[in-house]
Amino acid sequence: MTIIDWFIAKPELAIATIGVCVALSLPLYHTFRPVTSNKEMIRSTPDSTDASSASAKKVKFATATTSQSPNDENKARAGASEALRLTMKKGEKSFKKYSDDGGVITRKHTPIEEEVMNKFEQAENIVDTLPSHSSDVPDVALFLPKLLKDAMFVGHLVTDLDSVAGAIGAAALYGGKAALASDINSETRFALDYWKVDVPPTIEDVLKEKPDVDVCLVDHQQTSQMNPNINVDQIVGVIDHHALQSKTIVTDKPIYIDIRPWGSMSTIIAHTFLTHRRRPSVPVAGMLLCAILSDTLNLQGPTTTEWDRLIVAVLADIADVKDIQLLASQQFKAKSKELAGLSAHALVNGDQKAFSFEASGFTGDIGFAVVETTDDDAILDKVKQLLPEMVAGKREKNLQCLFLAVVNIVQLKSKLLLCGPTEKALAVAAFGGEVSDDGMTMDLGNRVSRKKDFIPVITRTIKNGWSRPKDMRRGLSTVSLDKLGHLEVDPSDPMNQVQRVGSILESPTSKRMDEFRNMMSSRQLDLGDEDEKKETDETLMIG
Repeated sequence: MTIIDWFIAKPELAIATIGVCVALSLPLYHTFRPVTSNKEMIRSTPDSTDASSASAKKVKFATATTSQSPNDENKARAGASEALRLTMKKGEKSFKKYSDDGGVITRKHTPIEEEVMNKFEQAENIVDTLPSHSSDVPDVALFLPKLLKDAMFVGHLVTDLDSVAGAIGAAALYGGKAALASDINSETRFALDYWKVDVPPTIEDVLKEKPDVDVCLVDHQQTSQMNPNINVDQIVGVIDHHALQSKTIVTDKPIYIDIRPWGSMSTIIAHTFLTHRRRPSVPVAGMLLCAILSDTLNLQGPTTTEWDRLIVAVLADIADVKDIQLLASQQFKAKSKELAGLSAHALVNGDQKAFSFEASGFTGDIGFAVVETTDDDAILDKVKQLLPEMVAGKREKNLQCLFLAVVNIVQLKSKLLLCGPTEKALAVAAFGGEVSDDGMTMDLGNRVSRKKDFIPVITRTIKNGWSRPKDMRRGLSTVSLDKLGHLEVDPSDPMNQVQRVGSILESPTSKRMDEFRNMMSSRQLDLGDEDEKKETDETLMIG
């Protein structure tokens, strides 16, 4: 009997058989079908991937890029740095770096490198669905407010990088003109020069040319932060990521508002580009990228969200950033030229790297931060704020040591901040420099390079058998982590400075800093009452 005869003789059984075959084939189709829907990727939450999948993506990225040749079309993307390409083993969190004596120094991936690696595959999929040029995109049904076309996009007074980059990005997205509310800072100047973007005109110049121009506020919505030349009646939109508090603008007519609880306003602009399937130009993508890194403290600040992390990876891909850590470090150095505006948290964490050691006398991670400046006294005057922040950062990151080198780039000399007795003991053994009377700083002389002068010397010292002195007392890191305060962003501060608040080390009634000075200068530490002593004995501490 043929198949046709069987179908004719037993039609009910034949139909049931076909149904079973279709049901069995559908899971296979959904498993192997290619994902082509851009809307599906954009609308899904960036943190919808579970930890094991994210880890698998990281390993795939790290190992796939290791063997690439310079001519490989599938070049490392999403800000892949040389550090990532040199990863040697699957799942390895560190990579082999430099040494001046033929040895090998192991540096851990920086947090921003880890974040970009985690989002690499998702970012690559998003970028690959975008057209090469925005002009290739047909009209879309998504809402793009016409009232913003030809508007002037302007940030807040004491303007920062997010205000300027966001205005530039919004002007490119909606078809308007970016303007400055006030003079730009050194970090913004760096980003403009790096991405070869012209400095926007001042709001005063734009208003002279077109007094009745519509205005869209970016990165703010409070009248106290608004340039006084802006007429509230001309405001047609607000794009921001700050809370609605006192002195928020009041308008007589409906306006366009896009406020999201993300770490940077530039993240909002970049996300809107993607949802409308528009590819920002390389200069615009680069400016938005730098702004997000600035506002989120290289994705490590308390306001950072999963959307910020994903968009950084996407923009790094579009802008063809080869080394995201190098870009972040260069930007921080430019930002540090205006030290008066930086918080202790920003100075300690802005250019900090961690190195792993495993030797006979010492095992663990050592953090080493660098601040390059033309006025080292301005930094050293902040020692009382910097040391508590170093102690907190050391505990939070589970570091065995944390150093901060203040490098004078004009005089080519450095001072090393010592936040505990372990740091002091290791620094004396490694550098042998003169320690200040209070024991909190060491003169490093003409050593100025972390890569050549600092880390190789520490590495040799540890490999040669250095270990903590047995009679060494514990330092400030004996304070419980919950008493070291927490990070906050002052919503009234247009610079979005992140400050640590509530630390017992900064309390006016606390004797901890006096105890620390006595201990560092004489290696004696009186912890005070019995409760504190008990707490020290029962808590896992880092010396």
